[in-house]
Amino acid sequence: MDLKPSESLKIDTFSMRIGDIEGVDLDRLHALSLSVGWPHRAVDWQFLRESGEGFVALDEIGRVLGSAMWFAHGADFATVGMVITSPRLQTLGAGQWLTKRVFEKVAGRDLRLNATRAARRLYLSLDFQPEKTVYQCQGIASLQTTGRPANTRGDVRILDARDIPATIALDAVGFGVRRAALIERLFANSTGYGLFKGDSLTAFALCRPFGRGHVVGPVVAQSDADAMAVVRPHVADHSGSFLRVDTHMDHGEFAAFLSHSGMPIFDTVLTMSMGKRLSDFAVGAAVAPVTYALASQTLG
Repeated sequence: MDLKPSESLKIDTFSMRIGDIEGVDLDRLHALSLSVGWPHRAVDWQFLRESGEGFVALDEIGRVLGSAMWFAHGADFATVGMVITSPRLQTLGAGQWLTKRVFEKVAGRDLRLNATRAARRLYLSLDFQPEKTVYQCQGIASLQTTGRPANTRGDVRILDARDIPATIALDAVGFGVRRAALIERLFANSTGYGLFKGDSLTAFALCRPFGRGHVVGPVVAQSDADAMAVVRPHVADHSGSFLRVDTHMDHGEFAAFLSHSGMPIFDTVLTMSMGKRLSDFAVGAAVAPVTYALASQTLG
């Protein structure tokens, strides 16, 4: 009898089942994101679970092999994110299977997501349309002391709970959708700086712990100068430590400011939409607040 094992062993394909993301231990979700090189900590997963809903794909012994989440804002809009499949399943249709289950929960809504290069073919096959590139800018923050800051009209100060309604209103204009519950949760986990002209909030930037350090976002402002004015204090606060900003801005003073502050472009993802396009959410005024930095790639 030949007892020498063969060089390979064929295993039958196993089946997966859907589970609610709320019922999964955070350490197993953390292991899933680590398997694809994403920086999310267990506490980042918890923040996302408190902000949205989601599914996981489980094998017969309860291992988490995939995830997908959605974050609804009102009855007409949602973002989709945290669509992850274990590396060994990425060519077997698991991502599409999970995403279609999400579609059942967000039917009738306009959708927006940020797709990695590996996932773009999947989302194109599901009729998502390309919009804008997101530039993931990150590194060790360093506030430049040379040169004069761009001129801004108004005063920059730390935001507090009294400023939440104004921040929600300004974010709604910049993002195109009112995200009251999300902004309130972000406030509870962030430090914020706002630019005030008189009693009016005209720009803001929130910053919270995330991944390897901190992430700045969302940032909403009417101009590069105003955006820089509210981000600069965060750079100063975290000088010498890891800081990240996700932005659609690839040129101009704000983009240059990020690079000069120790946050060059590290990677890119692609904003995609289903239903209304980004331009459909634009205010259309000559001078209007815009989103200079996302809350995160998952949240938009």
